Amino acid sequence: MLRWQDFTLGGIVTKPGSASEYRTGDWRSQRPIWDYEKCIKCGLCYIYCPDSAIEWRDDGYPQNNLYYCKGCGICAYECWPSAIHMAEEVE
Repeated sequence: MLRWQDFTLGGIVTKPGSASEYRTGDWRSQRPIWDYEKCIKCGLCYIYCPDSAIEWRDDGYPQNNLYYCKGCGICAYECWPSAIHMAEEVE
């Protein structure tokens, strides 16, 4: 007979560094959109992103990795040049 302690935990990351194995951005309702004419490459969006979903392109501009972005909007809120705005996710 199985006890509750015998079941694998669900809905949480149980081993450090394993979150990158999962697509955690699939439930997002909004996505960040960059206006690269306004972007000054300051990196505040990268620093404040709680999901580490912002990566750097070869030309030095940030871009969003939508596999991990949850659409929280912190990047858009912290972007003082207003180079990021949130748009509704469309399927």
